Amino acid sequence: MMTEREFPNWETLYQEQPVENMPWFNPNLDPDVEEALINLELSNGSVLDLGTGPGTQAIALAERGFQVMGTDLSEAAIHQAATKANQKGLEISFEQDDILNSHLQQSFDLILDRGCFHVLPPHSYDTYVQTVANLLQPKRYLLLKCFSQEETREQGPYRFTPEEIQQIFKEQFALHSAKQTVYHGTLDPLPKALFCILEKQ
Repeated sequence: MMTEREFPNWETLYQEQPVENMPWFNPNLDPDVEEALINLELSNGSVLDLGTGPGTQAIALAERGFQVMGTDLSEAAIHQAATKANQKGLEISFEQDDILNSHLQQSFDLILDRGCFHVLPPHSYDTYVQTVANLLQPKRYLLLKCFSQEETREQGPYRFTPEEIQQIFKEQFALHSAKQTVYHGTLDPLPKALFCILEKQ
């Protein structure tokens, strides 16, 4: 059984800290996401960036021609991300939303989760999987990046093996691949991560 981990108050964090200092801040499209888009031959369509935070991934995807919505629990994060997108002249829909109690109605061609799932309490995984499945078109993909079981830092998100991901998602998704990689951000060394491509059944 996983030990309960503690996380900051996300709203306070985004109000008080520059996003550029946050461990997960990466100004560019995550290399694993870029590779997946190429391999899956995805170059357009609607994308939900779950836990968009500073909005860097949403912005990078919009610049590549995707129709993007970014959601986050933190109002402050959403406001900052929307301001950045506006400065770049990009039309991205940013909304405050809780994936465990979501008010989103539409469905998407692709969902990116680069850091939301691995900070959720383990008892909520079924709700998460069901909600994400409801928001995704059939036979479409969830790109999931989370901390890997190989990461040895004491602090930080929950960690997973490919087998655990498969087990958690198996009711709704087929696990196409789970690659050991790193979490691109501001930490040194970069944390060990798992990048998973899951297809909705």
